[in-house]
Amino acid sequence: MSEQGVRVLVVDDERSIRRFLKASLGSQFVIFEATTGEEALTAAAANRPDVIILDLGLPDIDGVEVTRRLREWTQIPIIVVSVREQEKDKIAALDAGADDYLTKPFSVGELMARLRSALRRSAQAETDPVFKTGNLVVDLNQREVLVNGQPISLTPTEYDLLRTFVKHAGKVLTHDQLLRAVWGTAYESETHMLQVNISNLRRKIEPDPVRPSYLITEPGVGYRLKII
Repeated sequence: MSEQGVRVLVVDDERSIRRFLKASLGSQFVIFEATTGEEALTAAAANRPDVIILDLGLPDIDGVEVTRRLREWTQIPIIVVSVREQEKDKIAALDAGADDYLTKPFSVGELMARLRSALRRSAQAETDPVFKTGNLVVDLNQREVLVNGQPISLTPTEYDLLRTFVKHAGKVLTHDQLLRAVWGTAYESETHMLQVNISNLRRKIEPDPVRPSYLITEPGVGYRLKII
């Protein structure tokens, strides 16, 4: 997807933030604005943006609830930008369905990187079932995983975990989301089991498991499969 013509909905009740984002992004993206949660829901339905940049502290509906309502009917990437920096706030937004979380203040460069990642993930979801990032290739139809062109043997659990990451590539997935997706709701507290499988998976797919290139840790929150 070319960045020119990409539609971005900015949802923030602070006029200065909206002006800053429009000035920073307006030359590359088509910007729409909303100042409340209700406006955001209406604008998302009317304008069908490609990405939503969403503040959590809105005057009518909290941004987490806005995210939850959007996820009832759309998978438009949602990047939360908020002054709330505690892990519980990040986890609540991500569990509600947000794709990413940036704490204010943030740099334009970092926001642009997150936007590009969200757009790549969205485009990837619409293409064929063969996923590629760096030297890692995952063929979902054939259940085949290649690293540097060589097939890698994964356990069924490791493959299910990697497949979950591939389906949400570029998106931060919380510990609970991963545990629910791979093991089921009865295992939501088994964080250690997740960590062990992540470690095993990294040993098999990463060039350097100690400094992972693909499965990136989001401290206290979860993990992300990086699109390179």
